[in-house]
Amino acid sequence: MLEILNARADLSRRAVVYEIQGLSFREYLSVRLDENFPLYTLQDILENQRDISIEVMKKVKPLRYFPAYLEHGYYPFSFEMEELYYSQLEEVINLILEIELPLLRGIDVAYISRLKQLLLIITESATFTPNVQKLSERIGINRTTLLSYLHYLREAHLTKHLYRDGAGMSRLQKPDKIFLENTNLSYVLSARRANIGNLRETFLFNQLNYHHTVEYPEKGDFTVDKKYSFEIGGKGKDNRQIYSLSNAYIAVDDIEYGFENKIPLWMFGFLY
Repeated sequence: MLEILNARADLSRRAVVYEIQGLSFREYLSVRLDENFPLYTLQDILENQRDISIEVMKKVKPLRYFPAYLEHGYYPFSFEMEELYYSQLEEVINLILEIELPLLRGIDVAYISRLKQLLLIITESATFTPNVQKLSERIGINRTTLLSYLHYLREAHLTKHLYRDGAGMSRLQKPDKIFLENTNLSYVLSARRANIGNLRETFLFNQLNYHHTVEYPEKGDFTVDKKYSFEIGGKGKDNRQIYSLSNAYIAVDDIEYGFENKIPLWMFGFLY
């Protein structure tokens, strides 16, 4: 990925460069079950969630396959040799960290093990709000260099960064929250000890961010397109944190049908 970014200016004269998102939950189901599933817009989901659940449930019980998707369904090569998927993905991560980042972005190889540790901390945390000063002291580099390293991790599609409303996303802008790019990375990096709350947020951020602007709000977990507020949780999640907000919704894990402003988390995997 980084090598393509380096060559983009030259390639643009001869080819069109596309960044391709990993499989959505809908695409994963389509390949695994050899079945066609329609995609839905965010507006469809917010306004017609019960009808969507009914239509999807005619073909599949989504909760039967959702955990497998979170673990190993994001990258298409999981269908080739599923038993080797984690080792293959780990090799890709190591290639990026140990070869591409030092070679193409000038990261000192002495800090690679600490960047791996940082990725592990991100996935095992309920939420990761970076304290740049403490992180820079822990890793042993200055603030500016650390922010550059964080930018490179995002550029390499290992992480996704969430910013406050209206905040820029420049190379030296401190992220307000950091997630891994997708949930499959969480299982590889943490030896299956990934934090469940983190997994839920990572999934929703990844799926929404493909076609929508997602920001970090004062209340709730995400603001989408500066209009909708989202909180994420399990079956017992209530409206306490977003009760005062308009256009507020809860993405709920482990349910097949939603009600009122509670929408099944898996359904957001049908956005593309």
